[in-house]
Amino acid sequence: MLKIGKKSIKTVIASVLAVFCLSGPFMARSDDRSNEYYSIRLDKPTIAKGYTVAGFGAEIKLSLVPGILSDATGVELIKLDESLPMPWQLDRLSPVYQFEFKNKAAYDNHKPFYIQLSYGEKNDDYKQVFFYDKNFSAWRPLPTTDHPEIKSVRSLIHLPFARIAVFSYPGVMTVGRTSWYKYKGGNFAASPDFPKNSRLRVFNGDRSKFVDVTVNDYGPDRGLFPDRVIDLDRTAFAKIAPLGAGVVDVTVEPLYIPPDGDGRILGIPKNGSGESPSVDLGSAVVMDESTGRILWSKNAEAVRPLASLTKLVAVKVFLDTKPTLSRVVAYDKRDEEYNYEYCKPWESAKLSLSAGETLTVEDLLYASLVGSANNTIETLVRASGLKREDFISKMNDWVESLGATSTRFKEPTGLSPENVSSALDYAIITKEVLVNPMIQKASTMPEYRFTAISTGKAYRIKNTDNLIRTNNYDITGSKTGYLDEAGYCLMVRVAGSDGRNVIVVTMGAGDRATSFYETEELIKYGLRRSGSLY
Repeated sequence: MLKIGKKSIKTVIASVLAVFCLSGPFMARSDDRSNEYYSIRLDKPTIAKGYTVAGFGAEIKLSLVPGILSDATGVELIKLDESLPMPWQLDRLSPVYQFEFKNKAAYDNHKPFYIQLSYGEKNDDYKQVFFYDKNFSAWRPLPTTDHPEIKSVRSLIHLPFARIAVFSYPGVMTVGRTSWYKYKGGNFAASPDFPKNSRLRVFNGDRSKFVDVTVNDYGPDRGLFPDRVIDLDRTAFAKIAPLGAGVVDVTVEPLYIPPDGDGRILGIPKNGSGESPSVDLGSAVVMDESTGRILWSKNAEAVRPLASLTKLVAVKVFLDTKPTLSRVVAYDKRDEEYNYEYCKPWESAKLSLSAGETLTVEDLLYASLVGSANNTIETLVRASGLKREDFISKMNDWVESLGATSTRFKEPTGLSPENVSSALDYAIITKEVLVNPMIQKASTMPEYRFTAISTGKAYRIKNTDNLIRTNNYDITGSKTGYLDEAGYCLMVRVAGSDGRNVIVVTMGAGDRATSFYETEELIKYGLRRSGSLY
């Protein structure tokens, strides 16, 4: 016989609540009147036939087919209205639900069962059900299938108790449109969201046809085609629509997404997503530029060598001398001799100029910031008309005037490990130095080309910040740096969709790839925390 009971806790006295509340570390408290409860008792004849437990107007369903349970048990569902840590990378689309089989011995956790959750509003992004894992203080994903036509997802789980919710990956689209291209002639696709070697099932608009494809290329550009989920190879497209249709509606269901080298899948670590990033950087800070509010930090006041981040201050001091940008300057080999006090000639980033070769002040500025050339910084110091020691003193005086008291410069390029700062100091410096529009422009230019005046030699300089070339963000300021003593350093200022800037400064990364990846993670976090999404 089946016995069913249903309660809303919003107005029930605590003594009645105690009958329904759960025990253990995650359970709702009996005096929490904002949670909603649903309970049901399943007897042996019912579990032998199978039963779907549906709570809160079928917002959540547990599909308990025959064989899932071995004995009678109570099943309790709670719709939680509590303050909970949320995964910082994701958007929550449903309430957080808690379920429990009261008779733990009745469930064999080697037999997974399906849970269905509704997410209410239309959402075109990739969705998964996550459960909260207290061992890692993180939310971990479950195998999930999205059914956007009924705004619900189905997921497999093998736990007798869990807190679960539907989350989406912002900007990772699975519902939209596709076109086709002619390339390898097979079941392939280009995706801006899913990494190469992902396997995707692509349904046509009414889900009457599908094709399984492997991602082997990047695209389409969402800046040009905001509604395009993927592009299909001509062969794959023809399996779901006539080629003459050109562009059609599709739904994408990921079948397999390969992890990156650190085990992350779409940025989610293998142990799940916590409420803030976990990084290996020596020190870092994320600042809301308009308010000065620190959104995230790690060892932000630790004093470390700052390497070529020095160059932004050197260029600022040079521009304060009001130079004529079109002025022609002859290169002097003695300029680079200063660099060799700190490194071997072949170790220094430099612009390969000949003695006496002429170029403009503007060319020197761009070489210094786009390509992080050490020798051209020294040429600018000479061209400033100031004594070198006076130039360096002005650099120190200026940062001190900002309150960046942990910052000190011994020379203008960043080659000396005695050039030091903290992540917090440098965020303060960044805010002020990027007031200059030329520094802002030069520091974010993907590449710079010029021709030397005296020799006619053409130069092409690429920006040392790989994030600029990805075109994923509106980067409004940038500078890289590296020394053995400093590790990899990076400053990036990014404008959100509302134009507000977030400043990210990272120092002491162990390798170049980590520097870029973890800085990008902090960019995403900063934009989400500031409410200024990209």
